[in-house]
Amino acid sequence: MLKKILPLLLVAAACLSACSQSDLPPDVKDRINLRVGNHTNPGIVIGLIDGDDVRYYSFGVKSLTTAEAVTEHTVFEIGSISKTFTGTLLANEVVHGNMKLDDPLQKYLPPGVTAPTRNGATIRLVNLSNHTSSLPRLPDNFTPANPANPYADYTEKQLYDFLKGYSLPRDIGSEYEYSNYAVGLLGHVLATQKKTTYEKLMIDVIATPLGMPNTRVALTPSMKKNLAQGYSEGVAVENWDLPVLAGAGGIRSDAVDMVKYIRANMGQAKSSLYPAMQLAQTNTRAANAIPQVGLGWHVSRINGVEVIMHSGGTGGYRSFAGFQKNGRKGVVVLTNSAIGVDDIGLHLLDTNVPITDGKPPVVQETEIPVDAAVLEKYIGRYELAPGFILTVTRQEQQLYAQATGQDKFPVFAKAQNIFFYKVVAAQLTFNQNAAGTIESVTLHQGGREIVGRKLE
Repeated sequence: MLKKILPLLLVAAACLSACSQSDLPPDVKDRINLRVGNHTNPGIVIGLIDGDDVRYYSFGVKSLTTAEAVTEHTVFEIGSISKTFTGTLLANEVVHGNMKLDDPLQKYLPPGVTAPTRNGATIRLVNLSNHTSSLPRLPDNFTPANPANPYADYTEKQLYDFLKGYSLPRDIGSEYEYSNYAVGLLGHVLATQKKTTYEKLMIDVIATPLGMPNTRVALTPSMKKNLAQGYSEGVAVENWDLPVLAGAGGIRSDAVDMVKYIRANMGQAKSSLYPAMQLAQTNTRAANAIPQVGLGWHVSRINGVEVIMHSGGTGGYRSFAGFQKNGRKGVVVLTNSAIGVDDIGLHLLDTNVPITDGKPPVVQETEIPVDAAVLEKYIGRYELAPGFILTVTRQEQQLYAQATGQDKFPVFAKAQNIFFYKVVAAQLTFNQNAAGTIESVTLHQGGREIVGRKLE
């Protein structure tokens, strides 16, 4: 439901269910139990690889409504870990001599679609995968009808229209800028070259050979049955669908399948994909560049040990996958919460990395007074999505905001046009046009920005 865009009240306490936890260090168990108990993460599933030993640890529930416990077979959205699948697909084409990393993107575009260039240089396939294409995180024609499922209606036409009309702001390869658009475009290009869909290509090349039946873009009946409900700030949110940009973050999976994927990347499980996986793990940037990036995978050194890793997130899910390069230890952490689990995964790879309770640090905002005449300009109704209205009212010097189907809450000024909530980590920015008229409001929450036009 659209009211979930602005979840201002936490739901009732989660039922905590911890399974197969006996071998985890006490500090890890305590922190995870705290997260589940305080609703930060309704469910967390860990797959831990230590040499030939693989163990699974499950905490919490698939749904706060049913209180059914999560297991290693529970399905989650893995978000941007999908980018490592896309990088592996590209590497596989390179290993088999079908493509080159330095091939220009233009070579694989349909007639009538021209990729932008800069200073005589062209975007190459490697630039799409390692986030140096100079393409933005999201295209400017990304205007979802339903912000709760933002990628669902983004079309192939929009994908190519944006590319044709975009002017690159910097030289290609000069800087790292994380881009969902670029990797989604790469996944789409790889699929169209094979005259198939991204999902079928991923299944044929990766999931089926590695025995991963629950790794798909579209949920199978079995996966749907085992799907964890996603949550943001304790409120259930919609699943995300990425039909065109699936290569950037559209895959769903479970811990069992993801452990198979990580073990194959580590070379523990014999696979014909291993040469491609090794290529995808190899840094493609300058030796002194920060960050180091392969094809999808990020390459880091943690206390002298090279670690290959990636995290992911969608509206109500977070994920982490990582392993020690040429080592014996790997980990997968999946949760049905918008609160990340990277610290858990990194701690299990190296205990020197601290593990937290998952709560972001509290930022003390400083309130400032705003003249009543200025507050008066903000009063009105703002459409954040069809049927979902934010109504802003004033009582003397206090501004209030009320979303459709929710209570009215006060908001407090940190700048003349920026107001913050105290009951949730969210803020509102009121936007004015050149004539000084307030024409919209931007809701900032959970890393997302939703613009609502002011209604007459």
